[in-house]
Amino acid sequence: MTTVRRFATTAAGVLILAVMLFPLYWMVNASLLPSTELVGSEPAWLPIHATFDGYRNALSSQGGHLLTSLYVSLGTVAVTLLIAVPAAYGLAQLRAAGGRLLVFALLIAQMIPGIVMANALYVAADALHLINSPLALVLADSTLSVPFAVLILHAFMRTVPAEVREAAAIDGASRLRTLVSIILPVSRNAVITAGLFSFLFAWADFLFGVTLTSRDERAPITVGIYRFIGAHMSDWNSVMATGVMASVPVAVLLVVAQRYVAAGITAGSVKD
Repeated sequence: MTTVRRFATTAAGVLILAVMLFPLYWMVNASLLPSTELVGSEPAWLPIHATFDGYRNALSSQGGHLLTSLYVSLGTVAVTLLIAVPAAYGLAQLRAAGGRLLVFALLIAQMIPGIVMANALYVAADALHLINSPLALVLADSTLSVPFAVLILHAFMRTVPAEVREAAAIDGASRLRTLVSIILPVSRNAVITAGLFSFLFAWADFLFGVTLTSRDERAPITVGIYRFIGAHMSDWNSVMATGVMASVPVAVLLVVAQRYVAAGITAGSVKD
């Protein structure tokens, strides 16, 4: 009976996984099929007559958008961690005044609709002459990722035993040295998780990208795909190839970072 139950559970899991991965498979398959097989006929389930013309067209027209998204995403990660790490350290370990109120404010900030923030950020970027600038997108995406990162890091750093910080202080370490040499290595998983989600937020952003860019060559990949679809409705293999290219960096990052995402390395940081 146990064997049957395990087989049924495995079969159900495989079925659910297949359903979830089918859009990804179809996107890759369609990116390799000639446009003539995608328009006006039933597409083949396997790319027997595979062609890379779609990828060549996508690289020539979307390569700049991919680089823009990469710059913006990495910049967002840097800004987010530079702000969130010391903020979470102060709230969790140094018991900063008004800490609970600030954490509550960060939770409230997560509930603000993006369109409201986009309108305000457009006015600010226009006043600072940052429209069509990657810096504007970095700052805009950071408004979403910083509160989230602070909450993740704060929750993790609260679990770091006070004895670790006190031992460092007895040895003469400053608060900054304690953060860099003690807290950050112990909080590695939380830092990687915060950085990963910051990258994903920025890479997948469309609202801020379409609001803060008016020139096509300065747009991120999400906006580039949107405009590319509008101009190439009959060239679906190029559209699908663009989608595959936009998914590759995120997929690679998730595969590389997945083993660090789970927190829990504080166990054993203090000897009994």
